Amino acid sequence: MIKKEIATGVVHEVPEDLREILISHSDVLEKWNNLTPLARNEWICWTTIVKKTETRKDHMERLCSDLLQGKRRPCCWPGCPHRRPSAEKWFKR
Repeated sequence: MIKKEIATGVVHEVPEDLREILISHSDVLEKWNNLTPLARNEWICWTTIVKKTETRKDHMERLCSDLLQGKRRPCCWPGCPHRRPSAEKWFKR
């Protein structure tokens, strides 16, 4: 088995469930690895910050389709509150 390299974000590591999706879809993995570290960080945070399992699954599916459509960042996302303190105001604690 060939080990596939998966690039990470700036603050966030790629979670195991997202890693599995990227490994199983080589076309998505190629687009993923061509993103900037900041863009990957935004996708990881956007995917993992949700509370419900169903929402997280939906975000992963949308991540794949958006990357294949050429999108480089999640739409309508104020940014990672873990990296940008100014984005924290958009998230309830």
